Amino acid sequence: MRRRTFLAASGLAAASPLNQLAGAASQPSDGKQYLELRHYALASAEKQAAFDTFLAQAAIPALTRLGVGPVGVFKMAEGDDVGLWVLLPHASLESVAMTNTNMLANERYQQTGSAVLNCPKDDPAYVRMESSLLLAFDHCPKVEVPSQKDTRVFQLRIYESHNTIKAKRKVEMFNEGGEIALFRRTGLNPVFFGESVVGSKMPNLTYMVGFDDSDAQEKAWKTFGAHPEWKEMRSKPRFKDTVSNITNIVLRPTASSQI
Repeated sequence: MRRRTFLAASGLAAASPLNQLAGAASQPSDGKQYLELRHYALASAEKQAAFDTFLAQAAIPALTRLGVGPVGVFKMAEGDDVGLWVLLPHASLESVAMTNTNMLANERYQQTGSAVLNCPKDDPAYVRMESSLLLAFDHCPKVEVPSQKDTRVFQLRIYESHNTIKAKRKVEMFNEGGEIALFRRTGLNPVFFGESVVGSKMPNLTYMVGFDDSDAQEKAWKTFGAHPEWKEMRSKPRFKDTVSNITNIVLRPTASSQI
């Protein structure tokens, strides 16, 4: 009996520091956010509008009550794609894991969002949702809202790398290498920068920049591309071959977006 008691007590004593470490690890250092980036595939423009209304009236108020935000909701600036991109900034991994559960436990959310939450099988609110989890960069630790103009546009860019070392080097290039700082000085206004923790096309980093309008977007990229600091930065051997593929998506915020 004494042996069992001793072993149990020893196990609890050993587990306690581990639990403390696990709790500390759930929240990134320096106040950096965990960023969940969702893409909803929708069947039609009507479904897109209905889902955006659901986000505005039910989901985003519920997320705000849980401390998740600012929530970004975006649609393609051009073309026939009727999907929606939704950005959810979290303060901790616990928030990432528990947000859906906590939202569904809220009666107000259940009532306000009933049409989407209880949609029939033969008429779903959306086709499917894909999600990736990102850890914010040191030099852009939290989501920023660069513009509130009605004409604003955003670029979502995904930089894939052919191995994890090169992926880390590209993150370093943005942080310590000065690329984010140069973005800010040349009109490429950060919304977020995140290193993928879970998702597709890994290893990669994903970022979003915002502009007052399309003219400001074009001007900023020209200024950045011609800047001597950028030319010097990209010529450094340390940062060679850090990106193997780039996905570039131009977006506009929907009526529900807080960004």
